[in-house]
Amino acid sequence: MGKLLKVNRSKPVSLNSCITIKFVLQTHAIVKWACYVGHSIMHCLVTGGAGFVGSHLVDLLLQSGHSVSIYDNFSSGRREFLSHHGDNVAVIEGDLLDLDAVKSAMDGIDIVFHLAANPDIRLGTTITDTDLNQGTVATYNVLEAMRVCGVKKIAFSSSSVVYGEADVMPTPEDYGPLFPISLYGASKLGSEALITSWVGTFGLQAWLFRFANIVGARGTHGVIFDFIHKLRADPSRLEVLGNGRQAKSYMEVRDCAMAMIHLVTNTDDAINYYNLGSDDTCSVTRIAEIVIEESGLSGVSIEYTGGDRGWAGDVPKAMLDPSRMRAAGFDTKYDSEGAVRYTAQILMKEIGIDDE
Repeated sequence: MGKLLKVNRSKPVSLNSCITIKFVLQTHAIVKWACYVGHSIMHCLVTGGAGFVGSHLVDLLLQSGHSVSIYDNFSSGRREFLSHHGDNVAVIEGDLLDLDAVKSAMDGIDIVFHLAANPDIRLGTTITDTDLNQGTVATYNVLEAMRVCGVKKIAFSSSSVVYGEADVMPTPEDYGPLFPISLYGASKLGSEALITSWVGTFGLQAWLFRFANIVGARGTHGVIFDFIHKLRADPSRLEVLGNGRQAKSYMEVRDCAMAMIHLVTNTDDAINYYNLGSDDTCSVTRIAEIVIEESGLSGVSIEYTGGDRGWAGDVPKAMLDPSRMRAAGFDTKYDSEGAVRYTAQILMKEIGIDDE
């Protein structure tokens, strides 16, 4: 089970040390997950496991000693995100719209972490069946394959966009009615409903995780990624969609993956549902300022396209209430601005901007 972690209480502990100790203790708790859930080793199927969040989740599941199979069609997932695992992970290349292939992937699985989805919310505004197929229909196939093959546990990556333009902020999990304003949000809410119906009808157990905006290493899209590439193309100006006052909760990707594992470990209702995020927000203007600061550029003009949102279906303001997550014993390493700054730093290294 590993060595007991000790803290020397004879010396004063700095704030940074406290943050580090908390992060190490939470990571150590992940290693002990198998003992809490009643199995020495779990065989986990991660749909979208080659993607941004999925690949980090795979890292942590393998660190905890579990066996992992990945199901991914590599439309947005990347093989290089998995290359450091060698033969320690089974990769199944397939499409979730192929029900027979999904059934074949369920052999010997104890829990499904269903993360596969369309990663680009804006795409649904032009190709309107994207989220229906890659979200709702794909989730149906996962659930039906689980039913046929006798797999009883599913953890699902939902989203804060199911709340729509909530008039209560920070928004708790029991907020309603839920009126998403994007096709992506509709697909997530539809998937949640399918999952809970499978719990009620076929005896599954579910964890529904409503993500804040997830950012961090291996990011391939999103506002921070876009800003970095815009500055690389033109270091003199940075275009911001909307008026810059859009503000949302952000969560660093390893914080997100660790929270998922922690909550699957420590909660055991038939339906377990949690906001995953921080209890603050970061505005688009502040993100632009942070990216410019981390780039080391000066004299950059921030230019706004106008309007109160970046695109049709964008929720301009979203702030989650993560108190239930904290009550279950998990807290984030980064707040929203800290997650944004860390992401700007790590993506610039990944892209190679700091070497230019």
